[in-house]
Amino acid sequence: MKILILGSGAREYSIALALKQTTKNLDLYFSPGNGATQNLGTNLNIEDINEIANYAKTNKIDLCIVGSEDFLAKGVVDIFKENNLTIFGPTKAAAMLESSKTFMKNFLNKYNIKTAKFLTTNDLNEAKNFIQKLTPPIVVKADGLCAGKGVIITLTHEEAIYESKKMLDGESFGDAGKSIVIEEFLEGYELSIFAICDGDNFILLPVAQDHKKLLDEDKGPNTGGMGAYAPSPLASEELLEKIKKDIIIPTLEGMKKENKEFHGVLFIGAMIVKNEPYVLEFNVRFGDPECEVLMPLIKNPLELILASTQKHLKDIKLELKNEFAVGVVCASKNYPYKNSEKSEIIIKSIPENSHISYAGVSLENNQLMASGGRILVCVGLGKNLKEAKQKAYDLCDNIHFEGKQFRKDIGFWVFKK
Repeated sequence: MKILILGSGAREYSIALALKQTTKNLDLYFSPGNGATQNLGTNLNIEDINEIANYAKTNKIDLCIVGSEDFLAKGVVDIFKENNLTIFGPTKAAAMLESSKTFMKNFLNKYNIKTAKFLTTNDLNEAKNFIQKLTPPIVVKADGLCAGKGVIITLTHEEAIYESKKMLDGESFGDAGKSIVIEEFLEGYELSIFAICDGDNFILLPVAQDHKKLLDEDKGPNTGGMGAYAPSPLASEELLEKIKKDIIIPTLEGMKKENKEFHGVLFIGAMIVKNEPYVLEFNVRFGDPECEVLMPLIKNPLELILASTQKHLKDIKLELKNEFAVGVVCASKNYPYKNSEKSEIIIKSIPENSHISYAGVSLENNQLMASGGRILVCVGLGKNLKEAKQKAYDLCDNIHFEGKQFRKDIGFWVFKK
């Protein structure tokens, strides 16, 4: 079976690794992939989504899995379907749940799904008036895609107005910030909820928790994610039932009513406030780094993905390992502020029950190089969270590149309780 995976990060590497480990006779292709994915398959130097679809048709690709949100926002699923090609992910219209925070917030409001009080606007005076009605901290978000970095938590009214102006002027996030969302700040803890969907039915995956801040104890700037673990003991069965009944089911039903039937991965960034789930955001693909800790736990990933594309999830059962996974992101020296110089990656050894998912790496003269950003994720598995965490950090200690930085407290929300 020939499978094409779209994207270049550790998320796409993790999907490929899980497929390789659970399914025989696979030929994997990546567009564009990274310096390490070519150890799992073939990297394609194709950027245009029409050309990617032509390649898939010409080379008889059996399945395309979209990892990156950029491809979804550009409409790659629509193009593949027009060519009668099998692809896992939502259409461009359905992907608006992620590509437009304005659409997402208005959708939540329309279908009575709990979320923070908000205003969507492209007018600074309107933004100022709403900001003055809120009690800091105040959340300011760019409407469009910003690779996980378009959310700023401001501590004063003045700061909220300043950040709003920077976004609306195009200074902060270019066109992605020309329309903004201003929200009240919700006090609680975040969970990452993932449901594989086929338009009507869904299968809930283990609940993960991401660590977005750069530094320990959730300090420093937001990043694309510095680590994650799964399953989270913070998600009770009672809470999961609320998430299914109050968020996932009305979302799938609402999207059908909007003529935007949802297929693929529905990723809910949920804030839990006094055991009530509120939607902070929707994403329409696997999270990164959550994907890196979910994939090693699933025994039948290909079966789930194919069932989503074929609309028969109701006939499929999720098969899971009885284990926990912890992923620790090792980032470059200057992340997330600016680029870092390339440096050689040296791996002493890889301890048992651990592995590496590669992201910002390139291959030069057969040597793997740290190229910048989030370089790789050290993943550890164990019979409990403590054991998995130890495995992940043991692996971190065995990997070296210049300026390596990583958080030392992944999973701290659980361990501090």
